[in-house]
This record gives sequence, structure tokens and C-alpha cells, in this order.
Amino acid sequence: MAIALTRRRFTVDEYERMAEVGILCADDRLELIDGEIVEMTPIGSRHAGRVFRLTSLFTSRLGERAIVGVQGPIRLSADSQVQPDIVLLRPRPDFYTESHAGPADVLLVVEVADTSLRADRHVKLPLYARSGIPEVWLLDLTEHMLTVYRRPGSLAYEEERTLRPADRLSPETFPDLVLAPADLLG
Repeated sequence: MAIALTRRRFTVDEYERMAEVGILCADDRLELIDGEIVEMTPIGSRHAGRVFRLTSLFTSRLGERAIVGVQGPIRLSADSQVQPDIVLLRPRPDFYTESHAGPADVLLVVEVADTSLRADRHVKLPLYARSGIPEVWLLDLTEHMLTVYRRPGSLAYEEERTLRPADRLSPETFPDLVLAPADLLG
């Protein structure tokens, strides 16, 4: 006989308070997704190296036109706060020290997927779409593929495009930044 368990969901405010009082530690690799605290997968060297490469690429090419965030918190709703691998944010004089970035601040999210591909594709992408994040790039390091998602809908992105090595792409917000999948996948 199956027993029904009651789950306790948390708000972002409660989640942040748990960190403030030491229930959650700075070294914990956690995200809050739809009210549930979720452990993130460990970061391997291939994943970390790709994030470093992308950080350098975006920072050098965009300068002060965007803030390049690396695995920092984005408050998507009252019950979801995630840490995408790379995020391009609208510049703000306080550099988001007064409050975490929200969906209106996000220009582009880049998720680097090695062991996290299923979670990124089936959990985080729909969450980003529901939150109105305008564009997400998913780098699949295992298959060496780049998929671009645009036009967020209520459940998913309306536009999904997997790029070939010869293709070119630009973030919608920065059409002058022309990249090839090889620039991102290495």
C-alpha cells in the first residue's frame, strides 16, 4: 500500500532565510525549483572549462553592454531561484547587490549540460519559458550540440533550433555578436 506523503514547499524568501541562519551553507550546490530544494549535479572539469571559456568570450566581446553572470542566483518567481551556468544581464549601476536579478533583467541564459542534460531540458527549460526568459542556449557537451530556444510560451519555448557546426548565431539582444557553435563548444 502506497503512503501519501505531504511535502513542504518553500518560498524564495524562506530559502534565503535558511541560508542566512546557516541551515543551508554557501558550499551547498542547491537551487529552489517550484518550491522544492534541489541538489545540483557536481561540476566536472569539462563543464567548468566550458563555463570559463564562455565567460571570457562574452566578457571580451560585450564589454559593458551586459553583465556576465556565472552560476549566480536568478529569482524567477516567488518559489523558484536558479543558478544558470551563464547569464547575460541588463547592466545595472549596483551590479545586482541590492537584489537578485529577475526575469526582466535576463537577456540570455546559457546552460552547459554534461551530466545535467535531462534536468536542464525537462525541468529548467520549461521553468525559464514560464518565467518569460527570452532566450536560452543549451550546450550539450556529450553530443557536442548547441540548441537555441526563443519565444517563451506558458509551457515551453515556441522556437527551438539545433545548430550545425557551419551555422552562425547571435543573441537576439546583441545581433552584432556573431558566433559559431564551435566558439561555444570548443
